[in-house]
Amino acid sequence: MRGSKERGRSSMFLRMLVRAAMLRKRSAASALIATVVAATAATAMLNLFVDVQAKLRKEFRNFGANIIVEATGGQRFTPHGVHEIESTVAGRGLAVPFAYAVARTENDQSIVVAGTDLNLVRKLNPWWSVSSWPKAPGEALLGIRAARLVSPEGGAFLLKVDGRAMNLAPAGTLRTGAGEDSRIYVSLQDFRAWTGREPSVVEIAASGPPEELNSLLHNLQQTLTGAEVSAVRQVTEGEANVLGKTRSTLLSSAALIVFTASLCVLATLMGWVFDRRRDFAIMKALGASDRLIAMFVAGEAMVLGCAGALLGFAAGTAIANWIGRVNFHAPVAPRFSLFPAVLLGCLAVTLLAAVLPLRLLRRIQPAMILRGE
Repeated sequence: MRGSKERGRSSMFLRMLVRAAMLRKRSAASALIATVVAATAATAMLNLFVDVQAKLRKEFRNFGANIIVEATGGQRFTPHGVHEIESTVAGRGLAVPFAYAVARTENDQSIVVAGTDLNLVRKLNPWWSVSSWPKAPGEALLGIRAARLVSPEGGAFLLKVDGRAMNLAPAGTLRTGAGEDSRIYVSLQDFRAWTGREPSVVEIAASGPPEELNSLLHNLQQTLTGAEVSAVRQVTEGEANVLGKTRSTLLSSAALIVFTASLCVLATLMGWVFDRRRDFAIMKALGASDRLIAMFVAGEAMVLGCAGALLGFAAGTAIANWIGRVNFHAPVAPRFSLFPAVLLGCLAVTLLAAVLPLRLLRRIQPAMILRGE
């Protein structure tokens, strides 16, 4: 019996909510639009705040290494030492070994030759302008200045290191505008077989926030006591400055937009409640308690908050996606984990906007409102 009464009351309560919205379509639509705008702004800015930092870090990885490990005292890293560095970096970035030697050309001119894993270098430095990468043993990647020196016609050439000669075939040319243009790059296997030398430098492109980079730098310094570990200041400081400014800009913009939109919601909903003060006075005159009226208004506010959050979250996700495509040429992934925060924010704003005018209306007698006082 009690269950049927409660179901009847719930059904009546829902019908009253629907009826109230239908009778005041314009006011309800205005309140809903204001809520949707607030939810859209919050969703778009929060999505960008979370996603843009990851995209910027990815973009900075395209600038090459941000940590350099060099063997000291003319020493070189053994295969075990290189593996130790790779194990320390594993999961947090990319480590690429480099071995160097000064070779002599057939005209007895000196030139720097670097041996490395060319597949990893391609990932480490995607910004390099390369016409074609070496694919077979005995092939070399020539810097544009080195190519003029050893192979001006594009044919095979011979180099010597400590009396050991090696014939190389140019696979392509490299242009960076820096020292790489004067070097020749070969595979580390060919370099070892030719010179018998091991890598002396390991370049690392580490990903993650500044705290993780500092932690990795400290771990490498503790692990590699016989090596010099240093950060590439131009890359790390530039990344930290850009990320810091972007973070503060997005956060302050999000706070300002959401605050402004919330004020609009408050103003709209407070006006909506005040416009219905005669309805509340009639309900109270017919015996409705202050609690029932408060529940009725709170129910309307919660429906508005939920509807606004759903529509605003969808619209904000679409806007963030569009901004990502325009600025980063990649979509901003929807962050569904943000929806509870957006929903709670909309409910808090709508309930606050409904409660404030109700507290004022409770102090006024129904007769005074009905008389127009």
